[in-house]
Amino acid sequence: MIAILEIIKLLLGLLLYIIIAQAILSWLIAFNVINTSNDFVRQVLYALDRITEPLYRPIRKILPDFGALDLSPMVVILLIYILRAIIIPNIELNLMS
Repeated sequence: MIAILEIIKLLLGLLLYIIIAQAILSWLIAFNVINTSNDFVRQVLYALDRITEPLYRPIRKILPDFGALDLSPMVVILLIYILRAIIIPNIELNLMS
């Protein structure tokens, strides 16, 4: 069971990096540093959106509309930190005792 929790922590860490990469890429596109007419950039952006959108959708339904400001990635990152720092270690501690 501990091995499964370690795998979950690893996947949550990977998801954290994916969310950060997607946010940085969207900022670079918004400020015209990267052009979406490039096929590689468009495919990477599409793949990252496909990975992160199912996580953002329920949070966007709950959060109020802030216009162009999207706080759902920050909420997901906060939830990942809570899972990795508080919930999973407590589960591991309960399993060890």
